[in-house]
Amino acid sequence: MTIPEIFDAFRHLNILIVGDIMLDSYVWGKVERISPEAPVPVVLAQRKEFRLGGAGNVVLNVDALGAKAVICSVVGEDVYGDALINILKTSGLSCEGIIQSRERITTVKERIIAGSQQVVRVDTETDQFITETERQILLARVKQLAQHADVLIFEDYDKGVLSVETIAELIAFANQQGIPTVVDPKKRNFLHYHGATLFKPNLKELREGLNISVDVKKRDELEAAVHQLTEVLRVQGTLITLSERGVFIDFQNEKHHLPAHIRQIADVSGAGDTVISIAACCLALKLPPRQLAGLANLGGGLVCESVGVVPIDRDLLKQEAIEEGL
Repeated sequence: MTIPEIFDAFRHLNILIVGDIMLDSYVWGKVERISPEAPVPVVLAQRKEFRLGGAGNVVLNVDALGAKAVICSVVGEDVYGDALINILKTSGLSCEGIIQSRERITTVKERIIAGSQQVVRVDTETDQFITETERQILLARVKQLAQHADVLIFEDYDKGVLSVETIAELIAFANQQGIPTVVDPKKRNFLHYHGATLFKPNLKELREGLNISVDVKKRDELEAAVHQLTEVLRVQGTLITLSERGVFIDFQNEKHHLPAHIRQIADVSGAGDTVISIAACCLALKLPPRQLAGLANLGGGLVCESVGVVPIDRDLLKQEAIEEGL
């Protein structure tokens, strides 16, 4: 497929995301004095904003690519859970996969910013696994929404929505239904994604997950680590993000190490979310491994040129992909 054809095809995809959605809260203000109670600055709040965080950033990236994104997650029956659902609705995004629970609190990452300096971050969260009742409701909701899904993304932030049992049941279900699965893992469940289609850790996660040392400058060491990961998890393929060294893909009997593009890096936050979003859409279109990795690598680098967590600019990605001959 040509790049214009690929980007047109993105618009017809349905992407189902399962994982930990969060709320990012930003308080902007200014500091004019030190507190008389303790040697800390007093921030005079001037503006507050809520944004989607965690798996929500994958939703935003998938939507930015032109595909339909549906997120399945469990949040609290609280003011923050209501705010999260309201953001989805006002953004024109589906909230039919969101389950609110009285037994759970919504994960919130609140950043207090004075001028351009982050003063402190306050996290309100639990990493306890969802209850068995919540798990069964989640499974039923995912299976219902998966009827129209072209690919299933596991977006794991170790906050308790995904457990060993949930992962195993959903991968088995997806494989039975012929729905490809893409995994963005974290440490707790790293070795539990047996049978997934494409597994996407970063280099740090690969080292910690397998408890091995890998010199990324040595191709044979990287390939050996990827082979070990593939054998342990019995996944069909792996896509390893290597930060400034690009990406490495081992999928469908092809191995490619694609270098990073030279850019003015402003902020690497959220780059992994962009990579998995693009990779999932490309996987749904059955694109060749090199083209999948090339587009994901390009998109991951592009968002690093912006400050903060921002979704991919579809038109800019398309333009660069054409220029690069992908």
